[in-house]
Amino acid sequence: MKKLISIAVSVLFVGAPALAQSSVTATHTNRPIEHYRAYIGEADLFNSKGTRLTQPWQIIRQDRANFHQYGIRDNDDQSDSFFADPANRQSLEAMLRNGTMTREAAAMIVHGNIWVDVEIYGSQGTGRWINVTVSD
Repeated sequence: MKKLISIAVSVLFVGAPALAQSSVTATHTNRPIEHYRAYIGEADLFNSKGTRLTQPWQIIRQDRANFHQYGIRDNDDQSDSFFADPANRQSLEAMLRNGTMTREAAAMIVHGNIWVDVEIYGSQGTGRWINVTVSD
């Protein structure tokens, strides 16, 4: 019998008028899949058409596209196998909605020139949520 644990998660976005609330049902099989550390540099703040990105999930997603698809990497960026798959990058927004990030971290990512640590959680190779923290 699988043991179910209900986890309430608050997600904070820059410019959001109120806290978004979501609920994730986690089983004992949902566990860390992967972790990576990356620098959010100038190139990560713009999409491939040159438009300035304004949401933290867009910037994290662009960082991974730059790393895996375009070969644009900041010094000491770490690789990950999960977001090497374009389909997994497509799910990044929903995974962040189900995960955690402080309002301060979101603002720092949008500004750029910051390190992010991304923890990917899920089961059987399927990502369910990510937790994002920042550091100088």
